[in-house]
Amino acid sequence: MYTKHTFKSDKFFNFNYVQYLPKDYDPSKKYPLVFFLHGAGERGDDLDVAMRNGYMKHVRESGKEYPFIFIGPQCPFEKYWGCYTESLLGFLDYIMETLPIDEDRVYLTGLSMGGTGTFMLAMAAPDRFAALAPVCGTGIYWHACVIRHIPIYIYHGDCDDIVPLYESTNMLRALNSGGGTAKIKVLHGEGHGAWEAAYSSDELLEWMLSQKRK
Repeated sequence: MYTKHTFKSDKFFNFNYVQYLPKDYDPSKKYPLVFFLHGAGERGDDLDVAMRNGYMKHVRESGKEYPFIFIGPQCPFEKYWGCYTESLLGFLDYIMETLPIDEDRVYLTGLSMGGTGTFMLAMAAPDRFAALAPVCGTGIYWHACVIRHIPIYIYHGDCDDIVPLYESTNMLRALNSGGGTAKIKVLHGEGHGAWEAAYSSDELLEWMLSQKRK
């Protein structure tokens, strides 16, 4: 079930967001959470635009069903996820308090600007996430050591002329040289649209849902 909401808080930024609950949702059970950060082209005040890529694209266009709770906030025009790190974590606290989430199965993913945001948010709270799936984002490799313990699966196209592939490969190298086990899927011939393959991939989804916070 795909629904639209507004997070209301006196302390944090009030995000508009999309919520998806699995079929046969039972509030007495615990569910994994996929927390999604969209790209720069989806900023603004239209949640359908914010969810035009990623897992909710498949929900809206083909009625695909998923076994997780999905939360996707929207970033305002001309802003970046890095402007809202504290508010995103406050918003995540709210989601954890109000929905039946398995605290050891919280997954963070995002594309382009949201791929960068995935790295940044995890670095701000490195013990909160069971796995990261950044797609064609900028690697913040000088600070990679703080998230090297988290399972990470990166997707990036080798013909990306918006965010070059080396942003992800440098991040991969920094993570794994410090003892991490991150991996990357390089999509040959793909430009800055690696999210189509990533969020259509059974492999990525099965990998992500198999991870638990250690």
